[in-house]
Amino acid sequence: MNVHGSLRVPGDKSISHRSLILGTIADGDSRIRGILPSADVHSTASVLRTLGAEIPDLAPEMVVRGSGLRGLSQPPAPLDCGNSGTTTRLVAGVVAALPIRATFVGDASLSRRPMRRVARPLEAMGATVELPEHGGLPMTIRGGQLHAVDWTSETASAQVKSAILLAALIAGVRAEVTEPVKTRDHTERMLAARGAHLTVHGEQVVIDPSDRVDATDVVVPGDPSSAAFFAGLAAIADEGSLRLENVCVNETRKGFFYQLRLAGADVREENRRMEGGEPVADLIVSPGELHGSVVEGARVPSMVDELPLLACIATRAEGETLITGAGELRVKESDRITAVVDNLRAIGADAEELPDGMLIRGSSRPLEGRVLTHGDHRLAMAFGVLSAARGNSIAIDDRDCVAVSYPNFWSDLERVISL
Repeated sequence: MNVHGSLRVPGDKSISHRSLILGTIADGDSRIRGILPSADVHSTASVLRTLGAEIPDLAPEMVVRGSGLRGLSQPPAPLDCGNSGTTTRLVAGVVAALPIRATFVGDASLSRRPMRRVARPLEAMGATVELPEHGGLPMTIRGGQLHAVDWTSETASAQVKSAILLAALIAGVRAEVTEPVKTRDHTERMLAARGAHLTVHGEQVVIDPSDRVDATDVVVPGDPSSAAFFAGLAAIADEGSLRLENVCVNETRKGFFYQLRLAGADVREENRRMEGGEPVADLIVSPGELHGSVVEGARVPSMVDELPLLACIATRAEGETLITGAGELRVKESDRITAVVDNLRAIGADAEELPDGMLIRGSSRPLEGRVLTHGDHRLAMAFGVLSAARGNSIAIDDRDCVAVSYPNFWSDLERVISL
C-alpha cells in the first residue's frame, strides 16, 4: 500500500464546539469559518438553539449572533446531546450559571458516560444537579447564583475544566481549576482572545469576573485527532508520503505525532504559523522502520483520543508497545481498552489488556477478520487505517459511525491510497 498527495482534514472538533458556545454568550456577532459539520457539533448547535441561541445551519462560513453572558433562556424541551460528551459537559457549565432548569439527554452510549465528574464542581459552586444512580444521563441541572470555587480535579479532563470556567464566567465569579496534568487548552486560549480575565500557571487556570466576552471571528484549523489517522496510515505504508495541511499543532494535542516519530516514522512540520491564537502547520508524514514504544503518565492526555489508533499501528511495528495510565479510555464512547484488545485479538494480533492500558506485540503477519466498533467512531477509523495495510483483510461492522467526527473519512482514505 502506497500513500500520496495532500489532504486538508476537517475542522477541529474541540474548537468547533467552543466557537459556537462562546459565540452564543459573546456581545455581538462572531463569524466562524471552517467549522466541522459533524454529528457532535450539530448536537451543540441544536442544544444551544433549544436554549434560545440564534445559530444558523452549519456552513463553511457562518455568523453566530451573541446574546451576552446571560442571554440564554429556559429550554422548552430536554437538551438532546446525541453522542456528544463535549456538548453535555460544556453546556452543563453554561446552564449551571443561569436561573433555569434543564435536563440533558443523549443516545445509549452517551447516557452511560460518567457525569458526576462535572456535577461535583458545579454543585460546589451552588448549582443543583440530579443524576440517576449509574451517574450518567439523564442529568437535570437547576442553575442560579453561583459562588467562587477552588477546584482540584482528580481526573485530567478538559471538558470538566471548561465547564467550571464557563460557569464562573457567566456567573461573574472567580474560579481556580488545578489539574493532575495539563489538558487541552482551547477554552483558555479562546476566552483570553475574547477579553476574559484569565491566567494560566502550569496545571492551574484562574478566571476572574468579567462583565462580557467580545465577539470575534474564528478560523477553525484542521483537527489533529482526524489528521492522526492519516499520519498513522502514512507511517505503515510501504512507500510515499502525505501532506496534511493546516493542522492544529497545539502542544496539548500533538502527542500522537511525537509518538509516531519516537516509533520511527518520518513526521515533519512545515509552514508553521499562528491562526486565531492556535499554532498551525502542515505535516508531512512518510513511512519508517517502526518499532515499539512506551506511552505513560503525563503523555496520555495529549493523545488520549488517538491511543486506539496507536495500538493498531503498533501491530505493524517491531517489538512491544506499552500503553499505561490510560484508564480514561474505559469511559469514552465505548470501553476502548477492552474493545481495542478484543478486536486486535479477533483479527490475529498479539495484544494484552491491562487495567489502565494495553500491551501490543508487533509482527508482519497478515491480519484478517471482522471488527466490532460498538458504534465508536475512533475504533472504526483506527481499524479502517489498519485494514489498508498490505496483506490485511479487515471488515468494519459499522462504517457509518465515523460521521460523529469525520463524515468523509472513507472517501478521503480511498483518495490517498494506491495499491
